[in-house]
Amino acid sequence: MADRLETPDPGVPQATEAIHIPEPSYLPVWTAFGIMLALVGLILTFVISVIGVIIAIVAIVRWIGLTRSEMADLPLEH
Repeated sequence: MADRLETPDPGVPQATEAIHIPEPSYLPVWTAFGIMLALVGLILTFVISVIGVIIAIVAIVRWIGLTRSEMADLPLEH
C-alpha cells in the first residue's frame, strides 16, 4: 500500500486561489482574560472589574486593528 503512489485525477483542475490563513495571535486569550476579570470583579471589588474591562477593550481594539491590516494586505480580487 505504501509503495503505490497516488496520481491526481486528470479531470480535476488545479487550485488557482491561495488560501488566506490569519497569523496566530494571543489577543483572543487576552480578551477572554479581561472579560473573566471583569466578571470576577463584580463579585470581589470594583477595581478588578475596571482593570478587566480595560484589558478587554485594549485587546479588542488591537485585534480589530490587526484584522483590518491583514485584510488590507489581501489582493482586491480576493
